[in-house]
Amino acid sequence: TLKIKSVCLHFLDRLSWIGTVVVVVAKENHDLMLNIVQKFDHTKVNVVHGGTTRHRSIFNGLQAFCNTSNSLTPKPKVVVIHDAVRPFVEEDLLLKITLAAKEQGASGAIRPLVSTVIATTSEGYLDHSLERAKYRASEMPQGFLYDVIFQAYQRCSELDFEFGSECLHLALQYCGVNAKLIEGPPTLWKVRNKRFDLLLNIVIFSSETLSMSACIIAGAEAEATELAKTLQKNLNMMETDVIPCAKESNAEYLSKTRNFIHLSMTGSNFLGVLEMVKHFEDTDHARLYPVVIVWVQLNMAKQSVDSQKTDELTAFRSLASEVIQGNILLYGIQIEHTKVPEQWERSVERLTQITVALIRDRNAALTGQLLHV
Repeated sequence: TLKIKSVCLHFLDRLSWIGTVVVVVAKENHDLMLNIVQKFDHTKVNVVHGGTTRHRSIFNGLQAFCNTSNSLTPKPKVVVIHDAVRPFVEEDLLLKITLAAKEQGASGAIRPLVSTVIATTSEGYLDHSLERAKYRASEMPQGFLYDVIFQAYQRCSELDFEFGSECLHLALQYCGVNAKLIEGPPTLWKVRNKRFDLLLNIVIFSSETLSMSACIIAGAEAEATELAKTLQKNLNMMETDVIPCAKESNAEYLSKTRNFIHLSMTGSNFLGVLEMVKHFEDTDHARLYPVVIVWVQLNMAKQSVDSQKTDELTAFRSLASEVIQGNILLYGIQIEHTKVPEQWERSVERLTQITVALIRDRNAALTGQLLHV
């Protein structure tokens, strides 16, 4: 469904090492998918029409790279084919599949069989069964050198197009390329019943709304309060609330969103951040979706980052490293205050851009760092 595809898009579009994403959809859903792509600014996504069968749809997707007039889909060296009904694929597996395909020509994910496979007679009786330990279930994603899989589809028969389902077999049969098989994680299940669809709806809700709201928490200082108001104005693409501190009386605001911007003056400790973390841990607020806390330090005395107490920065990094295990992403930004209006306006705009990027991307690699504006 389009819902499942949208989840995959949000994930794949964030992977910097993936150059192009081709989405194959039914003709009647083409415009709806284009709206999703445009709404979430998926700049490296190309949408093409599917075919009447699985292999015809995949071939249509591969042919999108043959259109030399479209700069969005340059011919790749390696192509990864994935089913949108498996939306919970992990980046580590994708990378392993890609590297194996680059080296071997083809690769695919496998999982142990969970049920015994049997053959039946034409009368509906048991013919024989397979020894389960000797066989594996073929899963997605699968990776190929583009020239290998494209040539395989060019050579395959109408029977393959109509009834076939295994891409790895095409590469072996028509190009003589034997795929490297990689054990996949248990998360490669398909979304195909009501229970999984309910879970998917939760994930989609998260994917589409996770970055659409934020709570700005300002210290008591006038400068911090003024910065909070300006930041709220700049974050006009989000629904934002400004509260004076993260105390229990503000529990309603702390439960409304999963994005928090905590403003304080340089030199003050991050006790407020610690209190927020404790609140989220006590309420299990980050159990389903990651919580982002951006700790913004307003530097009034033009102190350099190096002049701050080393133990405080060390404690901040240590806290970030600890709380990420509980699905809380802690980032730091220091902004230099200036009385020059134009310069201050540019600094706050840059602060806004960085904050939006941190909330949107939720990049774990940046947690614990103190960025400088």
